[in-house]
Amino acid sequence: MLSFMRIKIYRGKFVAYAVFVVFIGLALGAVTCAVLLDQWIGNSRNEAAGAFSRVESALQYDADRIEAFMQRVYSNNDLVSDIRSFLGNNAEGYLTNRLQGSQFNRPLVSFPEDIRSFLGNGGRGDITQISLHTEQEGNVVSFDSNGNMSFLFRLPNTDATFRETIDKGFVYHKKLSDPNQISRQLGEIRFLVSSERIFNTAQNSRLDEAAAISGSGDVYFLAGGDRGAEELVRRVAADERTHGYIATGFANRAYFVKFTSNEFDYRFVSIVDLTTLIHRQANVLLVVFLIVLAAMISVLLLIVYNLREDANFLRRIIVSIGRAKTADFTPVSPARYRRNEYGMIARELDDMIHQLDRHIRTNYLLKLKQQETEMKALQAQINPHFLYNTLEVIRSSALVNSVDYTSDAIATLGALYRDIVKNDNIIRLDSELALLQKYLKIMELKYPDRFYYQFNVEPALLALPTVKFWMQPLAENFFVHGFNPESEFNLLIVNGWEEETRFMLEIVDNGNRIPEERLAEIRRKLSRGDDAPLDNIGLRNVYTRLHFFYGAGFSMKIDNNEEAGVKISVILSKEAIGDV
Repeated sequence: MLSFMRIKIYRGKFVAYAVFVVFIGLALGAVTCAVLLDQWIGNSRNEAAGAFSRVESALQYDADRIEAFMQRVYSNNDLVSDIRSFLGNNAEGYLTNRLQGSQFNRPLVSFPEDIRSFLGNGGRGDITQISLHTEQEGNVVSFDSNGNMSFLFRLPNTDATFRETIDKGFVYHKKLSDPNQISRQLGEIRFLVSSERIFNTAQNSRLDEAAAISGSGDVYFLAGGDRGAEELVRRVAADERTHGYIATGFANRAYFVKFTSNEFDYRFVSIVDLTTLIHRQANVLLVVFLIVLAAMISVLLLIVYNLREDANFLRRIIVSIGRAKTADFTPVSPARYRRNEYGMIARELDDMIHQLDRHIRTNYLLKLKQQETEMKALQAQINPHFLYNTLEVIRSSALVNSVDYTSDAIATLGALYRDIVKNDNIIRLDSELALLQKYLKIMELKYPDRFYYQFNVEPALLALPTVKFWMQPLAENFFVHGFNPESEFNLLIVNGWEEETRFMLEIVDNGNRIPEERLAEIRRKLSRGDDAPLDNIGLRNVYTRLHFFYGAGFSMKIDNNEEAGVKISVILSKEAIGDV
């Protein structure tokens, strides 16, 4: 298969092609991996954006609910009274004031119960702590995971319970004004939204490592959070970019995306370690590698096949040139045609050798065969028949007619013989028709007003190559066997036309028909293709010469016309003409 490697030019081509294919394969593989990696990073970025959007939506929802609650407070005087009672007392004082201020005909309003029912889920929502503050202290209502309430009273505002950290959550500050005197502040209500509950909305997102970092640097991890992650989150938060790559080791990098909250002082950070991402998608990368490897191997095999075929064509060209040098025209199997330079050259060389062989056979072997057949024809036909009959015509014309007729007959005979003795054995069909016309003019002199001829040959046939002086013997057969001297209308017609795959020539007369037994015998002897003698030497002469010149693409048919006379048809295939 690698026999072409023994040829230096193809060895160099193969190495160049192999290097090129490997380079292109690696480049395509690298580009594909880069595109896939970018897509995976894009997916992680979209996941992070979706998680941040859900957190922000939840915070906005809580903000809207808190704002609605504050509107509810200002529209309900009983609720404001209960808030005042809750703000200014301890637990016992709050409960006592509530009972003393209640009326039997009005429902009892409770600030903690109203919070639990209005702000959602019976105290199991995102808001886990509500505190009411004066300038020095505050009272607290807390909800556990089951929605149960607990109270703390009289805690200093500096107490750890009120410390705002991202681990605990986000605090909404709302000033509580006196509905009757807006400029007078009763205190402040603080609503604590639990970080655990608010960030739980992002837990379903596929995040490798995600965290929220406050303005003070506190970090709350939503996902991941292994050793060293907190420092990396702070590095990302300090980076001025909203997304990009950051080094995490000597040869390791991570991709980060960062979002800043509109409502609170925190930033949402998502980090994807590239090494971890590549390990997680190793199966996909392996498939890409195998596909690229298979493509490279396929292209290399195709290159090997083409180089091997080109090398074979080159050897074929060298062998063909050697055969041409030594005149070795032994037939060989034709070269398979390929639409490249080597294939066309090899095919053309084979065709050239084939044409040389046909040319030699046509111009040398045919010349020998023609010499033999022409000798027979001249001895058996032209000398005893044609020349004698022509001279008899001239003699008769000299006795009966004027000297002009004799002069024309002698001139025509001289022109005819001058064309016959020329060395050109292969002429065009129009030249052969001219020879026949000269012969027929002589026959017009012999049979004045009793013989007529007509040529109906299409122009496409006039340039066809043919052997010389084959139509005259066929026409002479008419005068010897079919001509009726008593008839005033003896006619000879030559027709020629072109069909899709062949050329047709017909010589038709209206003389005597050939008996069917005699016609069958003539057909049988012609079809044998040997040199056995025929009674009609001229017909055999014509068939042999045409068959040898045109080869298998030539055929001749002899038929009787329906009413009178004989029709001789000569069929030449276009393929036979192209090989001549």
